[in-house]
Amino acid sequence: MKVEQISPHIWSLKTWMIIPIHVWAVRGKEGITLVDAGIPMMAKGILNTINQLNAGPLQRILLTHGHSDHTGSISAILKDHDVPVYAHSLEIPYLEGDLAYPRRKKAVASVSKGITQPLSAGNEGELELIDGIKPYLTPGHSPGHTVYYHEEDQVLLAGDLFTSKKGRLKKPMPLFTADMEEAFRSSSIVSQLNPKRLEVCHGDTVLHPEAQMADYRLKAGIQ
Repeated sequence: MKVEQISPHIWSLKTWMIIPIHVWAVRGKEGITLVDAGIPMMAKGILNTINQLNAGPLQRILLTHGHSDHTGSISAILKDHDVPVYAHSLEIPYLEGDLAYPRRKKAVASVSKGITQPLSAGNEGELELIDGIKPYLTPGHSPGHTVYYHEEDQVLLAGDLFTSKKGRLKKPMPLFTADMEEAFRSSSIVSQLNPKRLEVCHGDTVLHPEAQMADYRLKAGIQ
């Protein structure tokens, strides 16, 4: 596993399984927040990295969504760290196997029932800040896909909202995306936040992604 510090508070943890798979460890005032949990073979590397960072204990796991390449290490991590796991409330019925993901033939649980809690939201539905990390609902790749923005570092952890290649934004993987048009609409979060750096699960870093959004929208047919 390759570990790289990408900003003052965030480390990227990467492995390969045909394509790159990233998860992120975020240092906060309370300790470490893990964003996504990758595939099962990443568990040992994730746990070792948390220990080596000397940035406090693991406090929680935040999921961008419930596909198995984002949840695979959860059970192993929870054996060592009894911490809460969060996802958007819209995503939980799918990751627990109560509903089949759109375009999938059958429901399959990627996380055992009762482990995942809904992200906290205010009275108007806005998702609440979590130790310096702000969640935003970005449906399309999955019904409850959520991105996480580190406000101080100005880094957007975008999960599967995009893929990328050589620093260029690419569309999410069509085979696994529930509603591509909705995913394209959700990409407007980049213009809303204007992050300095965008990270995706499958791909590489995109610097100043807002500069690419006009071209991305054009290729996606978004007005």
